[in-house]
Amino acid sequence: MRHTPTLGVSILMSLLASLPSLSQADELADKGREIFRKNQRAVVTVQVVVKMKFSLPGMGGQANESKQDVTGTVVDPSGLTVLALSSCEPGEMIQSMMAGMSDEDVKLKMETELSDVKLLLEDGTELPADIVLRDKDLDLAFVRPVTKPASQMPALDLSKSATAQVLDQVITLNRLGKATGRAYAASVERISAVGPKPRLYYIPGSEMTSTALGSPAFALDGNVLGVFVMRSVNQQGGGMGMFNFRPQGLTTIILPAADIAKAARQAPQAKTGDEKKEEPKGPKETK
Repeated sequence: MRHTPTLGVSILMSLLASLPSLSQADELADKGREIFRKNQRAVVTVQVVVKMKFSLPGMGGQANESKQDVTGTVVDPSGLTVLALSSCEPGEMIQSMMAGMSDEDVKLKMETELSDVKLLLEDGTELPADIVLRDKDLDLAFVRPVTKPASQMPALDLSKSATAQVLDQVITLNRLGKATGRAYAASVERISAVGPKPRLYYIPGSEMTSTALGSPAFALDGNVLGVFVMRSVNQQGGGMGMFNFRPQGLTTIILPAADIAKAARQAPQAKTGDEKKEEPKGPKETK
């Protein structure tokens, strides 16, 4: 006679079948916590005061000033920190968004001026800093403390870089806002696409996580994959679409660690007070 499994046996069999997936989930969590433990202090809050001036034909000009917290990743023990340029100087990104909203040329003029840049450390220390390098093509900004830190800062080793393939899982780190006590956070992202040649980059999935621009991403072996930035292309009349509220010419990407390391080598030292007075106005940019 063939026996029908009891309810208890059926439940036990279901649990046994789920053990491999539970084991894989535990392994991912263990690897993620190890990456978090080793690298969390290399993620800092960069506080900036942003003054924006903008104007539209026939509407005159307006200006406003605000204090913003953005995520930065320390890439050298001297305190050199990388962040997404668009997170602190969003003028060009906003102009690209406006240009893509219609077939007509929306002649928005916007200027962004930064002041009072600070690195906010875990122990409450505020380090005055300067933006020493901007790279619009890569959407990178590098900041350095004005005064050399008393001790070396925890930093990522960009020479230990990783690569990823479509559907690979990666661990990202961030520092949350003031409302959470600027707690450190970790997320799991999955690579949805790899950018085509000639410039390699990774496109994360669209799931909602705590990852922000400027957050570092790690392969599961603990090596650095890259940092989250924005990639933009000029696209007139691209529109947003009825259900797509992100302009088609903008997307979030993970810029590889090798590109960041190459740009970081060009970052000069921060200016002293006297040197700032002599420096001509206008940001320096790489091409």
